[in-house]
Amino acid sequence: GLWGALTALSPQDWEQRQEEDTLLIERILLLVRNVLHVPPDPAEEQGVDGDASVHDRVLWALHISGMDDLLKFLASAQVEQQWALHVLEIISLMFRDQSPEELAALGQGTSGAEHREDTRELETLRQQELAEKRARTLQRPSRHSRFGGSYVLQGLKSIGDRDVVFHKGLHNLKSYTHDLGKEPRRVPRHRQA
Repeated sequence: GLWGALTALSPQDWEQRQEEDTLLIERILLLVRNVLHVPPDPAEEQGVDGDASVHDRVLWALHISGMDDLLKFLASAQVEQQWALHVLEIISLMFRDQSPEELAALGQGTSGAEHREDTRELETLRQQELAEKRARTLQRPSRHSRFGGSYVLQGLKSIGDRDVVFHKGLHNLKSYTHDLGKEPRRVPRHRQA
């Protein structure tokens, strides 16, 4: 029907629309406003507590059809300001049965619960990360050992009849001399050759 014709218009068509299209949009907005304007009849709506009212079912049908997205577009587009009052009236009728306090409390309750849930998840992840960090710290030695090992050099005699014990790394073995680690003897300047 009317809604199908309205959604068939692409964004380019919206910019180049004819007078009939403008009248069609206005008629659709007025129809939605008039449907939402119908007052509730408690005698007619005798449902079980918690059942959706007729007004709520109309709002759900508008949401399913995508009309709420169209209303958001019309309200926010700079070039569609001519529909601002129609859209404002429709939105006020959509929230007719709701008090501002209930809407504000509902929004805070949801965001508060989500915030608490997010905080709890973050705290759990933080505790896991700290536990993993502690486990990694316990696995590695607390201090780096500079002890590279001791080796016995067979065939090289030290003082007495024992073999030389070499306390450096094996890569230093090529530069081994008996004077390794000894302070060089200083010769006074006047005695130097």
